[in-house]
Amino acid sequence: MKESDVILTPLFQADAELKYRPAIVLREMPLSYKDLLVCGISTQLNQNIPGFDEIISPVDVDFASSELHSESLIRLGFLGVVPRRLVRGTLGTISKERHIRLLQKLAIYLTDSTIN
Repeated sequence: MKESDVILTPLFQADAELKYRPAIVLREMPLSYKDLLVCGISTQLNQNIPGFDEIISPVDVDFASSELHSESLIRLGFLGVVPRRLVRGTLGTISKERHIRLLQKLAIYLTDSTIN
């Protein structure tokens, strides 16, 4: 497992239910356990936050390598830290360019106090 991989991992849902979902590995955390900072992926495109989340679709160069089955929403607001041991497996990967773009969007959001 590496950064930019699409994995199947447990994430808490809005109703507090823990459910296995596809997610993207954003970063490996610096602790000795090497937990993973991930963002969830959803097919609910209506949840898109323009300029923050990203839609990945069949026309994108990295869609095939992601191994997702349909157009999906990469939700930067749906974050979690998961232990590697709970990950069920790797589905695919996104492009390095998309991975960097996601990290940059998240970093800007976290560090810019003018964003509400």
